[in-house]
Amino acid sequence: MSSQPPQSQMRENMLKTIGSFWGITRILQIVFGAGLWVTIAANKYEGSIHFVLFVAVLFWLLTLALFFITLLNKQDLVPLLGGERWLSTNLAHDVAAALLYLPAIGVMIYKTERNSFCNLDQYKHLCLYKIYLTAAVFACLSCCAYLLSVIHGGCRKCRGDQTLL
Repeated sequence: MSSQPPQSQMRENMLKTIGSFWGITRILQIVFGAGLWVTIAANKYEGSIHFVLFVAVLFWLLTLALFFITLLNKQDLVPLLGGERWLSTNLAHDVAAALLYLPAIGVMIYKTERNSFCNLDQYKHLCLYKIYLTAAVFACLSCCAYLLSVIHGGCRKCRGDQTLL
């Protein structure tokens, strides 16, 4: 039996999770993903930007879910994907996110370049250049955070680890 009360042990596990490489990259993914979709959603958008918004919101929600399930140490309760498959589940999520963020980055760069004409002080109409540029930066940062998780998770998987931490 543990000498610590359950609340103290849970708090210690949460701090360990948040302070781990996995926890830090998950927090970065959540922050950068939120920055991306809030930047887009708070402004006028059309066309292919819908895809970027879809990718950002989808993976933001999935990342939040994976983060809180792991933070609360409830991965064993997830049917089919939890337990000893949790590392593989997270790795598959990170690979999918990184792969879908790549075309999203392309879309944001394309839209930024198409709106570069209005980045002049004399231009008096609505200019989306800085908004699209900010979104492109957030998309790149998000993709990098997911790529870090892919590398880290892949290394753990290759060593035969079954857990995230």
